[in-house]
Amino acid sequence: MQKITTYSFAKLSVFISCLLVNFLAVNAQEKTSLDEGWKFHFGNSAHPEKDFDYGNTLLLHKSNVFETTIISPKFVDTAWSKINVPHDWVVALPFVKSSTHEMDSHGYKPVGGLYPETSIGWYRKHFTVDKSKSNKRFEIQFDGIYRNAAIWINGFYVGTNFSGYLGKSYDITDYMNFDTENVMVVRVDATQSEGWFYEGAGIYRHVWLNSTDKIFIPEGGLFVHSEVKGKNAIVNIETTVQNNTFNTSNSTIYAYITDRNGKFIAKTSEQKITLASAKNTIVKQKLNLNNAHLWSLENPYLYKVISVVKSENKIVHQTKTRFGIRTLKFDAQEGFFLNGKHLKIQGTNNHQDHAGIGSALPDYMQYYRIKLLKKMGSNAYRTSHHAPTPELLEACDSLGMLVLDEQRLLNSSPEYIDQFERLIRRDRNHPSVFLWSIGNEEGGIQKTEYGKKIAQSLLAIQKDLDPFRTSTYAADMGNEFKGVNEVIPIRGFNYREYAVADYHRDHPNQPLLGTEMGSTVTTRGIYEKDSIRAYVPDQDITAPWWASKAETWWKLAAENDYWLGGFVWTGFDYRGEPTPYQWPNINSHFGIMDVCGFPKNIYYYYQSWWTNEDVLHISPHWNWPEKLGEPIDVWVNSNADGVELFLNGKSLGKKAMPRNSHLQWQVNYEPGTLEAIGYKKGKKITSKIETTGQVLIVVLSPDKNLLTADGKDATVINISLTDEKGREVPNANNMISFYLSGDAKIIGVGNGDPSSHEPDQCKVGAWQRSAFNGKCQVIIQAGKSVGSIKLEAKSNGLQSGSAIINLVKS
Repeated sequence: MQKITTYSFAKLSVFISCLLVNFLAVNAQEKTSLDEGWKFHFGNSAHPEKDFDYGNTLLLHKSNVFETTIISPKFVDTAWSKINVPHDWVVALPFVKSSTHEMDSHGYKPVGGLYPETSIGWYRKHFTVDKSKSNKRFEIQFDGIYRNAAIWINGFYVGTNFSGYLGKSYDITDYMNFDTENVMVVRVDATQSEGWFYEGAGIYRHVWLNSTDKIFIPEGGLFVHSEVKGKNAIVNIETTVQNNTFNTSNSTIYAYITDRNGKFIAKTSEQKITLASAKNTIVKQKLNLNNAHLWSLENPYLYKVISVVKSENKIVHQTKTRFGIRTLKFDAQEGFFLNGKHLKIQGTNNHQDHAGIGSALPDYMQYYRIKLLKKMGSNAYRTSHHAPTPELLEACDSLGMLVLDEQRLLNSSPEYIDQFERLIRRDRNHPSVFLWSIGNEEGGIQKTEYGKKIAQSLLAIQKDLDPFRTSTYAADMGNEFKGVNEVIPIRGFNYREYAVADYHRDHPNQPLLGTEMGSTVTTRGIYEKDSIRAYVPDQDITAPWWASKAETWWKLAAENDYWLGGFVWTGFDYRGEPTPYQWPNINSHFGIMDVCGFPKNIYYYYQSWWTNEDVLHISPHWNWPEKLGEPIDVWVNSNADGVELFLNGKSLGKKAMPRNSHLQWQVNYEPGTLEAIGYKKGKKITSKIETTGQVLIVVLSPDKNLLTADGKDATVINISLTDEKGREVPNANNMISFYLSGDAKIIGVGNGDPSSHEPDQCKVGAWQRSAFNGKCQVIIQAGKSVGSIKLEAKSNGLQSGSAIINLVKS
């Protein structure tokens, strides 16, 4: 008993000391959001006089410019627009018809070299810092600016971030004011694009002001990886400590781990380090965890590690990160294993924009989108074709979604090596990241010695910074073993699914992954090809020449163990890259869901074979008064063993369900009820669709009814148009007007129509959007006042709908 009591007291003492660490760390360091209170104004890439004389004025001839130039704190910006970030200025621009490929690939928005007046954005931010913090080190952190952003603070040039996707941090200690306000200026140049899809423009991710002691752990300086030993795990903690003082420092460092609830588990001993001025070192420590919880898709268990630096017996800095313990195995014959369990990769590719809000997504939207993908049965997400926002990875960590994390370009120049290193250092602690990608479809070099050598250089960097994962490359090549494919550890196939078997036969020791598969093009709720409105049927029947239908690739992947699995192009529709049409299309048709996240029929094909849920889905709808007596092609997607179809109670026949396929009937149309009855392992499953009445009611369905009153939280409210019996009218396209009361704001609207040119962002008090085939969507962001808000949705001749959302303290 005495031993137990002593041990418990020791653990309690350590726990109390860890609480004290957290308390003291608040005073030792701060991470302050700078998202609010920015000023914004367009510049001009062609005319310096319309770009605040940028290009004419000598802004770099001295270290500091305190005149009345655009970068000077004295510059008057009171007439500029007031905005908060994240901010995407492109989403609010009108659609512009153009015959240039640049325009159609980016969603017909006027941004790029041809539109100088809307391709440069200037941002200014005024902020103050208390004089009591004048002995601290200060750093400005941008999570993402699209793109080529030049930054000044108090008239001093700080740096330029070339990448539109990878964030960057800058030490601004020497330029800080403590007796007067600080003014930060950012010039964003979006005249050149990085991708061939909608990318937005502006400071579209978070901005932070970080203050630390001058002995500190730099960004990306904490690396956690683990080794599973039976039921236990060894957690390896590598911490970089940097000394920015002008003297040699004698410090100590230790780390401790808590469980998902914050309960203390284990702590290392304190290790002494001596650092010369302007030097850094990496300290490696280990901790043993008994009965470790493994991170999995079903139970994404997250621990937290906190690394603490002390100097002169005071805590000067701590860094914490969540991490998960899991094992990964890629086998060329048997496939992929997570924690020793075989797992077929059921992935989707995705760009980062969403209906109504472009690329400037509130954090909540990352979780919303991942939840939709998981419900469909997807277990993996490829960040095509660039570094994701950090909040996406946090959502995948928390919800249980694997991530293929991708480098922007196959390039080993100093700029892209720096980007790759920043990507790995930033993301390597996320348990969701199971694989790196060094690039995508570099047709000019991927088969050459250039490609091979560049790949080898990038792979060496990956192995140095993260030897516990491996890499792939998304190659649009068939059975070809040359260039990148000669050296890449895991062969990635973009399409060419017909060549996978031959490649495996010829290279049996190289694991294979479908990095882009499928690419069926569909328009939600449309069942006939329409070249005028630029729609394609909402079934798995149309694919571009380079791609395949869903059933074609998935049957191959599902039935052959040597396929690790694959990633569908794409989970969601996205702006730009309209296929097979151009104008009036302004977004793609590739998604399993549309830009709002509303499922198309192909969703139920994947859900049938990617989940164990009972799926029985009938399409199309059953409102065809103009086709009375004519045959309708009826599809049933299901994972039942067999399905019988009935029209108005009369059997139309029973069919066995082929695995990884679907069923079809030709049914002569008559109004009424089309019902399917399936049996799955003896269990009866039923589903039906009905001919509806006229649209009568507007129905609102919020994703959540409680929001944190922090000015950042958000929710999606989906709108359906129904008849008097509550049945959604599948071809209703009524215009809906939205009225919001309370401390919140509408930040975007959408309906999933790939040819809609209605604005995604409206003037305050004039928000509206037409429904598209029975549905539309509103995205609301919370204010800061506790209380309730009300959204009303009204349409001429229809019964209005409303939803109450409550704002609560965090």
